[in-house]
Amino acid sequence: MNLRRALFKLVDEDNAANLKVNAFFGFLIIFIIILNVISIIAESFEVFEKTYRNELYLLELFSVIVFSFEYIARLVTSDMRRPELTKPKAASNFVLSPMAIIDLLAIAPFFIEILFSALNIDLRSVRALRLLRLLRLFKLGRYSKSIQMMADVTKEKAPELGVALFVTGILLTIASVLMYYLEHDVQPEAFPNILATFWWAICTLTTVGYGDVFPVTGWGQLVGGVIAVLGIGMVALPTGIISSAFVDKMNDEKESKAEKNPLNYCPHCGERLPHGQV
Repeated sequence: MNLRRALFKLVDEDNAANLKVNAFFGFLIIFIIILNVISIIAESFEVFEKTYRNELYLLELFSVIVFSFEYIARLVTSDMRRPELTKPKAASNFVLSPMAIIDLLAIAPFFIEILFSALNIDLRSVRALRLLRLLRLFKLGRYSKSIQMMADVTKEKAPELGVALFVTGILLTIASVLMYYLEHDVQPEAFPNILATFWWAICTLTTVGYGDVFPVTGWGQLVGGVIAVLGIGMVALPTGIISSAFVDKMNDEKESKAEKNPLNYCPHCGERLPHGQV
């Protein structure tokens, strides 16, 4: 029981946030994740990968050991985090949680590669699975308050974002159909079908352009210009929704901290002091 309690205090960032050992473990995980991202980038350089192959493997091995320890520790202490549930129910809830699935997928390629190597299976099919190591970036969501806040904001504003994306989809569809019928006869290779034109509309709506593909007819240029102008507002709309909600969330966090500050209340009567008066 003492060992489980120690593991719980080590990995549970909510109930043990003030413990130095918990903070150190969190910083260790973040540091390892950053090193993993750097190693993935470094591996793309053939010279670097050949020169430091052993060092990169040791880093991967160390990372998998730490991440596996974290996963197992959270699994065996899952009932301590959810004491209202039975042990099997708490464990299943943890295993099926989004963060636990990310944790498992982040370390799975390493063990799959070992298994395939032991079975003499062609490892080329496993190399693509190494891309799953990028999922380790999402582990930062457990240790970064900013990422957690952004996730909360996105969840709260999901209906508004859904409406904005729906309107954008309608605009893209209308623009694609119009542009196809206006430009297909003049540029059959540039606008071969509505689906290809849909890709052109996405690129134009996001104002990044689509290479040398552009309308040449008068009506096509008019529609293309309208799409480009509307794209400025339509692309900025979801950004504005998230930005305003993020600012509101930060203000709420500040007010919440201020509410909990004992210096904001009179020590004699317990009434809240006026703003700026201590």
